[in-house]
Amino acid sequence: MKFINFAIVRFSIFLVLGILTAHFYPISHISLSWLVILFSCVLVLWLWARNQLIQTAHFGIATYLCFFAIGHFSYQMRLPQFQEKHFSHVSTDDAPQILQLKIVKTFKPDKFNLKYLAKVDAVQGKSTTGKILLSISKDSMKTALPADKAMLVYAPIAKIEKQLNPHQFEYSKYMESIGVYGQVRISHKDILKIEDGSATITGFAQNLRAGIVEKLQRTRLKTDERAIIQALVLGEKNDIDKELYSDYAAAGAVHILAVSGLHVGILYYILSFLFRPLGFGKNGAIIKSILIVLLLWGFALLSGLSPSVSRAVTMFSFFAFAKLLDRQTSSINTLFLSFFMLLIINPLWLFQVGFQLSYLAVFFIVWLLPLFRKIIYSKNWFVREIGSIGIVSLCAQIGVLPLSLYYFHQFPGLFLMTNMVILPFLTILMFGAVLIVILATFEFLPDWLALSYNFLIEIMNGFIHWIAVQEDFLFQDIHFSVLKVLGSYLLITTLALFLKKATYQRMAISLTAISLFISVYIFDSFRNSQNRFMVFHQNRKTLIGYKNGRNLTVFSNDTIKNISQTYPVKSYKIGINTKNYSEEPLRQLFRYKNKNILVMDSLGTMPKKRNIHTLLLTNSPKINLNRIIDSLRPKQIIADGSNYPSYVARWKRTCQSKKLVFSHTGEQGAIVME
Repeated sequence: MKFINFAIVRFSIFLVLGILTAHFYPISHISLSWLVILFSCVLVLWLWARNQLIQTAHFGIATYLCFFAIGHFSYQMRLPQFQEKHFSHVSTDDAPQILQLKIVKTFKPDKFNLKYLAKVDAVQGKSTTGKILLSISKDSMKTALPADKAMLVYAPIAKIEKQLNPHQFEYSKYMESIGVYGQVRISHKDILKIEDGSATITGFAQNLRAGIVEKLQRTRLKTDERAIIQALVLGEKNDIDKELYSDYAAAGAVHILAVSGLHVGILYYILSFLFRPLGFGKNGAIIKSILIVLLLWGFALLSGLSPSVSRAVTMFSFFAFAKLLDRQTSSINTLFLSFFMLLIINPLWLFQVGFQLSYLAVFFIVWLLPLFRKIIYSKNWFVREIGSIGIVSLCAQIGVLPLSLYYFHQFPGLFLMTNMVILPFLTILMFGAVLIVILATFEFLPDWLALSYNFLIEIMNGFIHWIAVQEDFLFQDIHFSVLKVLGSYLLITTLALFLKKATYQRMAISLTAISLFISVYIFDSFRNSQNRFMVFHQNRKTLIGYKNGRNLTVFSNDTIKNISQTYPVKSYKIGINTKNYSEEPLRQLFRYKNKNILVMDSLGTMPKKRNIHTLLLTNSPKINLNRIIDSLRPKQIIADGSNYPSYVARWKRTCQSKKLVFSHTGEQGAIVME
């Protein structure tokens, strides 16, 4: 791996190590003075090393430690506890306060609420910083608020609830990855004042995007086709139908709907073609490059500055700059330079899925493409070009597969066919989408063009749907742990190195990686084979799981069958790598590890057996808990999500007076007995 000699690659690695260390092992106090001292040491060592004939490792070690410290410091300084003016230091979770908010971004609404990313400019008149998730009831406000709107509201800032069941998507962690550490839920009556705030570039871009979407809605474009155009050009996916999105995911073409490096690359070649005449004039190459870079950044800004778009535009900017200076540049070097720059600007991006997948896909394309081209080569131009599309798709898929399995638990087996059919026409679709957006913006879109584009998108959607319904080629519910991800990348890397240059040493390393990967699978199976009895948390329902090895049985009072595909069972079933699954009606009495567990529902029926270890209260039974405790003498009491909160609060007080262990799934999450 010769590219590892590039300094920027090593700097990036140590920067990432610093960020990861700060994320998993944060320290209680940070000081800028330590960073200044470290920089001073590096400067002194550099000045000393310049005059030395035989270089030592001291300067290199100090430099790497410096970038490690930069990563650590830049991440921690973005945490609320290290920001003096962060709203979390002056607000309380339950007390309503006067909050001065400013809309930053519009999120996709749910059934009941409009959702926004908002800055907290002040709490009770005191200047603050920080971002929150703002939810406004749809019943009280029908129209969405534009970006840069300032609001004065009277409401508490609450924490974003953590996931209460194991192996579920952690929404709170996702919000933390974009710097959000609280939420505000309001209706129109809680809003004291709304006015225009100070204008920002991002706010202008978002409002421009919203205005273009509104104009597109007034054209002859159909709903699904318009949603595709909005996704291709504007990065706006809110209007994409859920079933249509699922089809694209099942076909392995969901990357088409997310503005990424692919779209930026197509736009780059379109702009290069359009501005080609400029290159013939004096200083034309400079003007052309500057215009293309500015327009690409404008496109990135308009589409929301997602990590993948920012990565692509940054790379193209570096390529254009190197071309202007007439200097040779390496794709790997440029990739890591953009990676380094973006993490310096925002280290939180490292924990966003789009950022991770984008860089992995490009890295493996750049690294593996020459290898595959040597293996698969044809003298026929057409076969070679079509083959190149397949090879690029294959390299990207190899790069993102382990992480995709970890996050999404499915693999589209026909992804190669999908990409080889769709990608050759994506340039035409992209060019048409850009043209339609421009014409619609100036309200000059002819009906024949809209109808023609409808027809093209309908054909594409039809093909995607046909691929998606080939269920035998869609592998779902795949368990993939963090250890399997690391083992997979180690295996892929060592095998690729061996194929690039077959030596005894690389073969030995590859065989070792294979052995480690098999060991990871064995360890993962052993770790998931432990027995467990679990009370899930679910509102208005009772769910009990019994795990015996890799066999899972779910007991429920729900009359709906096949709850294996519903929350929270589906994710839990994948997370524990279930081999066999079954469902049974809820019982009154369970026995687990010689302990009797009594389920008392709304009927409050007393059992004949008195040797009860755990009492599970469900469906708000009207009982005298004091008498029940005196009669059954349980060691602990559990209340699940099917009970009224007032009942739970009363039972909790009773247990406290009796000095008895009380657990509520609504507070503590799922209760697990191992």
